[in-house]
Amino acid sequence: MSVEKLVYIVDDDGAIRRSTSLFLRTQGYAVESYNSGVLFLEAAQTLRPGCVLLDVRMPEIDGVTVLERLRAGGSDLPVVVMTAHGDIGTAVTAMRKGAHNFIEKPFEQDTILQALEEVFAIAEQADAQRLTAAAAMSRIETLTPRERDVLEGLAAGQTNKMIARAHGISPRTVEIHRANMMEKLGVHTLPEALRIALIAGLGTDL
Repeated sequence: MSVEKLVYIVDDDGAIRRSTSLFLRTQGYAVESYNSGVLFLEAAQTLRPGCVLLDVRMPEIDGVTVLERLRAGGSDLPVVVMTAHGDIGTAVTAMRKGAHNFIEKPFEQDTILQALEEVFAIAEQADAQRLTAAAAMSRIETLTPRERDVLEGLAAGQTNKMIARAHGISPRTVEIHRANMMEKLGVHTLPEALRIALIAGLGTDL
């Protein structure tokens, strides 16, 4: 059975809630909004199937903590987190905690649609079709040592500049290795590459 195209927006910024809700409704999504993680968690046990669009920077309780409590409560609702631009560390942490995807603020409308469509597609996959650790590692084994260094750095929450400093190469060289790495993994976005890395267990000891 297909997952209902229902999106729960959890963000303390009223302007973002309103504009995102309006846009998603014009694209055929049903939307429910919450202005705090506390209110969302109070309702979590009675929510219908859908997808959560979760801001990480909120007062009272931040998005990563909301995600932890959601998973601890047994909810498997797919989650897309919204992070500050360039905050790869928080994005990786959220994905380790069970987020399916992330987008960086400010985001384009096409970006949010792509992220949601990908998450709904993943949620509809049968268990047998989901990427296993062995299959993820098989993809990673196609990488050169330097491409794997770049992937491991990203999975540890490092930026391109941090990876460049760690390996004595230029940020531009990191970008080239990163592009080659993503092509070999068969992905188009950083969250997809990170998902493969985390499924394979990369970066878990960092």
